[in-house]
Amino acid sequence: MTDTLTAPRTKGPLVWLDMDQQALDDAYDQAVYAPNREQVHARRAANSAVARAVLGEPLRLQYGTTEIEGIDVYRCKKANAPVNVYTHGGAWRNGRSREFAFLAELFVNTGAHSVIVDFNNIDDVGGDLMVMARQVRSAVAYVYKNAASFGGDPNRVYVSGHSSGGHLAGCIATTDWQRDFGLPKDVVKGALLASGMYDLKPVRLSKRSKYVNFTDEIEEELSAQRHLDRLNCPVIVAHGTLETPEFQRQARDFHKALKAAGKSVKFLVGESYNHFEMLETLATPYGLLGRAQLELMKLS
Repeated sequence: MTDTLTAPRTKGPLVWLDMDQQALDDAYDQAVYAPNREQVHARRAANSAVARAVLGEPLRLQYGTTEIEGIDVYRCKKANAPVNVYTHGGAWRNGRSREFAFLAELFVNTGAHSVIVDFNNIDDVGGDLMVMARQVRSAVAYVYKNAASFGGDPNRVYVSGHSSGGHLAGCIATTDWQRDFGLPKDVVKGALLASGMYDLKPVRLSKRSKYVNFTDEIEEELSAQRHLDRLNCPVIVAHGTLETPEFQRQARDFHKALKAAGKSVKFLVGESYNHFEMLETLATPYGLLGRAQLELMKLS
């Protein structure tokens, strides 16, 4: 008699590639593939508290009219220093800038300012992902215009993001700066996109559509892979080998598209890292992402 706990699941109709609905839903749910998620989140909270104690509370600047439309600026001691702007993940539903302070020490200690962006979560804006994209783009425009006020070099603004923040960082990197903000097309000098999503079609088919009100316009405008003509900087694309199959595929396909378009791109694979562990490698100069971002910013 077959043990019902080990019996194979009956596969349903295919929804995306070789996946039925459950497989696709699982492929956009990191908890299914990362059983240590809560431990990693607890480490993040503890390390961010330590970072704030070491660096001091950040300078808080407002790029928008509401309280959450602000940035945390952790300043280095150098004048006219480069700036790393980080957009956090959390399935578009969770997270505040304070929770990611642990990433700031790497940049401050190597002579760069660390800017961590606050923005609304998807549930706060009625499922409209366009609002969130507009916020993070506006934050980078604000940094470019006001970098000198906190000792930053507007001509050395870099972006980085992880998970849904990797998706949003991809949207930043493919912004039409001249059309939308009246700024130079090369506002962003380099982008690190880790464990993100770059084409929203399969995401729209997954259970994430229960809280994101996907439209044809959102799918088109916020799929970075469809706007490579707007990209004017080198890009690093990365994923871990223990991430979901879709997050790995998204990274591979985006890398291939960038290469085919003749863009400057580096592809990194984190061996034996799951989705949440990948972000921790951005917090150290010896980590996969930290080393790569410092090199991109010419700080290594």
